[in-house]
Amino acid sequence: MNQPGFVVSLVAGGVAGASVDLILFPLDTIKTRLQSPQGFKKAGGFRGIYAGVPSTAIGSFPNAAAFFLTYEYVKWFLYPDSSSYWMPAKHMLAASAGEVVACLIRVPSEVVKQRAQVSASSGTFQIFSNILYEEGIQGLYRGYKSTVLREIPFSLVQFPLWEYLKALWSWRQDHAVDSWQSALCGAFAGGFAAVITTPLDVAKTRIMLAKAGSSTAGGSVLSALQGVWRSQGLTGLFAGVFPRMAAISLGGFIFLGAYDQARSMLSTVGRKSW
Repeated sequence: MNQPGFVVSLVAGGVAGASVDLILFPLDTIKTRLQSPQGFKKAGGFRGIYAGVPSTAIGSFPNAAAFFLTYEYVKWFLYPDSSSYWMPAKHMLAASAGEVVACLIRVPSEVVKQRAQVSASSGTFQIFSNILYEEGIQGLYRGYKSTVLREIPFSLVQFPLWEYLKALWSWRQDHAVDSWQSALCGAFAGGFAAVITTPLDVAKTRIMLAKAGSSTAGGSVLSALQGVWRSQGLTGLFAGVFPRMAAISLGGFIFLGAYDQARSMLSTVGRKSW
């Protein structure tokens, strides 16, 4: 990938990710509290819905930038031929690689954010300090595997579907899709992927919020899912599905639309500058 492409993917992805995370933060807080083992009301209800936002503000730009930089690089590396029948599989591989890299940044931010969301009386820095004191760096990466196991299936659905819908729309109108059309495709793809991966999101939340040293904190995604199933059944596995679907559909609209728009604008500037 050339220098303009590198910079464009980095900046466009970061801008898009930061925009979505901050705009839709209240929905994310509601979703986290619905999935919390202590219950929605005890976790804070509708109070302090911006608790944990500093963690998101710090982590969202580098997280999204790392994802899209990896995603675009892997796409470029895997296929110079855009007519390849293997394109959906290559989109899946690119998205999976992007998630693995992005989660190195996302997970520490997510751990601090989610604990702040269910403990609104504690500040973000205080929670961060407590994690380091009680669990060390390893505590910031609790739930890394469960996050990757949530994000990869999500991306395997969302990104190939997004790319397919854009290609179909482009073919039907005989020219490239506009940013708002890309955004609509992203909203549909994101909402669909959000619903079917909600149980994995519930497991990830339970692992991140569990007390240090507990069986859930050190357990696997499967054991977390089994625990939720035994205590709450299907309702528990899909706790927070509506705010998650709403947030990710809106997020897909803003995120993927803003990414395409920012990438187009930056590419135009890049061609003039480089």
